[in-house]
This record gives sequence, C-alpha cells and structure tokens, in this order.
Amino acid sequence: GMVANCAQGLPSCVTFKKYHLEHHYFQGVDIIDVDVPTDLEGRVFNTTLKKVFWVILQPAFYALRPLFVNPKPMCLHELANITTTIAFDIAFAYYFGVKALLFNLAGTLLGMGIHPVAGHFISEHYVFKEGQETYSYYGLLNYVTFNVGYH
Repeated sequence: GMVANCAQGLPSCVTFKKYHLEHHYFQGVDIIDVDVPTDLEGRVFNTTLKKVFWVILQPAFYALRPLFVNPKPMCLHELANITTTIAFDIAFAYYFGVKALLFNLAGTLLGMGIHPVAGHFISEHYVFKEGQETYSYYGLLNYVTFNVGYH
C-alpha cells in the first residue's frame, strides 16, 4: 500500500483503509460513513456549475471530509505513511524535478476528479432507491480499473 501510495504524491493509504472499512460496514450512516457528502456540500454545490467544480475538487473533499466529520486519532502507521510519502516526494522532485512531482499530483487529482473513469465514486453511491446505498458496474471499464466497479 505505502509503496503504491508514493506515486500519488499524497499520503493516504493508511487513513483511507481506516475510514473505508467503516464506509462498508455503515453505508449511508451519517457521520460514520464519511464517503457520503455532507449536508453543507449539498447546500453549497447546488447548481450545475458548482457541481462540476465539486467533481473537480472531489479528491480534496474525499480526503478532507473524514478529518472534519469523524476525526480519529493518528496511528503510527499513518505517521509512517506520511513520512514515507513526503520523503519519496522530496527525492522524486530532487532527481526528476518539481514539474515531475506536480505531474504525479495533478494526475492523482484529475484521475480521482473530473476524469470519466472516476465517475464510479459518484455512481456507486448515488441513492436511486431508498435503503440501497451501493451499486456495482459490470461493464468493460472494469478491465482497466482493476474491477473497481464491483462494489
């Protein structure tokens, strides 16, 4: 996890695992399931243009929402993840340049935000029928997204 996390440029793998397990156990439960946008997000991003802006910034909301909605104490593994990723970023920028590091960061943000394949973040959890909090995708994109559609 931490090795693959280095290419993203942002430390997230340990914290993601901690919150994502709760997401699967308590889907749709306010405060515990931090994958669900907050009421404030729904009120602020209420027009088409604002929703596009939200989708572009979705990785930031996805990463920061848990820290505000359901904060948990930092564990040793998270500290190791932060240290490892920042050390990698510094070394990467030193050897390949700041532009290369920014490329990795931009790729992470674009790949989780406005990119069409990232639509699964929204489509898997959009409530069409009350009581059913998740949906799976069984199409061809699963071949290039490591079966992320099977949720």
